Amino acid sequence: MTGHPSPADPHLHDHDHGHDHADHSHASHGHHHGHGHHHHGPLPVGRAFAIGITLNLGFLLVEAGYGFAADSVALLADAGHNLSDVAALALAWVASWLSQRGPTRARTWGYGRSSILAALANAVVLLVAVGAIAWESVGRLADPQPVATTTVAIVAFVGIVINGATAWFFMAGKDHDVNQRGAYLHMVGDAAVSFGVVVAAIAMRATGWLWLDPALSLVICALLVWSTWGLLRESLDLAMDAVPERVDHVAVEGWLAARPGVTEVHDLHIWAISSNEVALTVHLVRPDGRTDDAELDAIADGLGERFGIGHVTVQIECGNHERACRYAPAEVI
Repeated sequence: MTGHPSPADPHLHDHDHGHDHADHSHASHGHHHGHGHHHHGPLPVGRAFAIGITLNLGFLLVEAGYGFAADSVALLADAGHNLSDVAALALAWVASWLSQRGPTRARTWGYGRSSILAALANAVVLLVAVGAIAWESVGRLADPQPVATTTVAIVAFVGIVINGATAWFFMAGKDHDVNQRGAYLHMVGDAAVSFGVVVAAIAMRATGWLWLDPALSLVICALLVWSTWGLLRESLDLAMDAVPERVDHVAVEGWLAARPGVTEVHDLHIWAISSNEVALTVHLVRPDGRTDDAELDAIADGLGERFGIGHVTVQIECGNHERACRYAPAEVI
């Protein structure tokens, strides 16, 4: 979230969560941010999206034209996939821009979640496009058509270069941002598809086996489903506030339980507030009921450094059994 203090300048916020406790205090500490626009790859993220969209849109038009001219379903399949990629890159670009906007009174977490929704939408759109390509390919298997193999091979080779270059733009950001990873996987997949088309065109020219073109399309579809499934699952999990895959929930809980004076950890929640930023809220029981600002700073810093959790809110309780925390039971949200 933009607009929060950096880890070097932690501060406390007093909140009224409406929880019924005998003695508690709240602390929201220095946030360890990881917005995609802070992690530059070979190009700044915005410029990478702009160049990637321009290159792929131009190639899409050329590939579709030659696909119709050469009557190659494999080439048209790749062009259809490139169309979904252009839309995916545009959507991811908009989401990346939105996620940089600060919070408002109506949207206190800002627009970070838009990058997660973009990744989810991209995965769904890609799978729908794959279904359409597979349907056409099955029809062509029953009735193979002659293909201009030289044209197909040349156009597909150009696709390898363009898609490979676009993938390189997002290589640096793919490991920490599911939105950029979605763009990266699309481009790598396209480069691999184009390589397969080149191989099939050469094989058809050598053997005269026309069924290779639609058969390759089906293989392409299978590979795309396989590569997209992980993105779909991860983006869906993040949209449902699941603990991000890169965060070990058990390790986080154990680390918090080992903090000085802590006798119990409960109401621990870890979720993604954007495609590259994680938030945590937790109740820590300290029988002395003392709020130690230095320790709270250490908790926020430790969670950021060890687990990549950038927005931390800690509630300290004294463990009064007469007025036990209503959120202590594991089954209570």
